[in-house]
Amino acid sequence: MKAKIKYIEYLVNHLLAQNSPEEMEKALSDLLTASELDEVAKRLQIFEMLAAGVPQRQIAENLGVGIATVSRGSRSLSGFRAVARK
Repeated sequence: MKAKIKYIEYLVNHLLAQNSPEEMEKALSDLLTASELDEVAKRLQIFEMLAAGVPQRQIAENLGVGIATVSRGSRSLSGFRAVARK
């Protein structure tokens, strides 16, 4: 378990070390496949749309994802809100 925490900490520090949006995009592209990066970006959009009060079915249709993906995002939204407030 400590190794997992160490690697997550390393990842976070690596991303925080980027000095511009372009560097961050490059770092993420280096770490993730195009598909993984797309999924992360969609997850963020799901959080933002849920926070704006957009119905879950509409989000699923707009983003081309399953309703289960949106529901999972809804359950995670409280954590996103806590981070967004910082």
